[in-house]
Amino acid sequence: MNLSLRTDFGCTEAVLAENCGFDRFYRIADLLMEQLKVRFTQKQDDSETSYWNFNFKGHRLTLHYNIYDGVSIFPQALRAAGRTDNEAVMELAGALTQLP
Repeated sequence: MNLSLRTDFGCTEAVLAENCGFDRFYRIADLLMEQLKVRFTQKQDDSETSYWNFNFKGHRLTLHYNIYDGVSIFPQALRAAGRTDNEAVMELAGALTQLP
């Protein structure tokens, strides 16, 4: 898994996969559930985009997929996210890159 960080939304966004299909999004979601014991609290899907919200160590994060941008994780609060929310994104992304 290739990881890059960006701040286009005013928060830390971990880009986990670019130019990929929904199958890659579902594989990453499965890794989150099976290996890191994440439970999704809300799912919003349409034909081009998915936003799946979850909690990670007390931080409210979103797993996002878009057919043009790929798969990423960012704080639900976006610009209002605190430093610890942004750090949680980086911690989680780092953990994902260590998984087989």
